Amino acid sequence: MIKREFEIFNKVGLHARPAALFVQTASKFKSQISIEKDNKTVNGKSIMGVLTLGASFGDKVTIIIDGPDEDEAIKAIEEFFNEKLKSL
Repeated sequence: MIKREFEIFNKVGLHARPAALFVQTASKFKSQISIEKDNKTVNGKSIMGVLTLGASFGDKVTIIIDGPDEDEAIKAIEEFFNEKLKSL
């Protein structure tokens, strides 16, 4: 199991388009991927779940990945937060 914290640096947070892109990224992997914010944990492959977190600029979220391809999944999610999310 991999657990890593990320800060949201884009102005709109994890809403609409960024949330959809996160779900697309997470859905490529067999591992279970969850997002935790303020003691609320949701399925990272569910657009509705991700949107209910209300993650905004400056918020910190914890990504929890557990499964056979967790190493590849965390690399893709790190790229999402560190590169793709900043450009949205």
